[in-house]
Amino acid sequence: MRKLVVSTWMSLDGIFDAETMGQWFNPYDSVSRQTYIRDGILGSDAILFGRKTFEMLAPYWSAQKNNEMGVAAKLNSVDKYVVSATLQKAEWENSTIIKDNLAAAITQLKQQPGNEIQVEGSAILVRSLAEAGLVDEYRFLVHPVIVGKGKRFFQDGLFQGLELIDTKTLDHGVLVLYYRPVKSK
Repeated sequence: MRKLVVSTWMSLDGIFDAETMGQWFNPYDSVSRQTYIRDGILGSDAILFGRKTFEMLAPYWSAQKNNEMGVAAKLNSVDKYVVSATLQKAEWENSTIIKDNLAAAITQLKQQPGNEIQVEGSAILVRSLAEAGLVDEYRFLVHPVIVGKGKRFFQDGLFQGLELIDTKTLDHGVLVLYYRPVKSK
């Protein structure tokens, strides 16, 4: 059975807004961070996206043909699933649209052989997955800056206990925090 792993990059105050990455993400670039990101992508058997994240990444990565950054070939060849009630076509190679019955579809994907289904960003989708009890692990790449405004990864209303299972310190004070949801008793 495969694990469903949520992988996201954020500021210390939970901002993951792509429009402000120049403030909180770009200044903390390092070889150790690049390696962490690359290893995570290369270690996935499938990638799950919400519609907005898919539409943001698909045009760029589908056009990459020389294995840019060491991950383009993987991103273009791996099975990709996009959850959307409105998307009509997913033209990125090996992409499938999941339109309804999210819990059943994801449960079926998790039951297939392999190691890991990775969710990239996709905060709205993650909330639905968390509420359905489908997330097995969270991996937060936390940058040491407080942005103060922007899109937060977790919106009001979601409550989920987490157990810290590992940490990793990267260059420039960037942390990787690994959490597992605490199952209700």
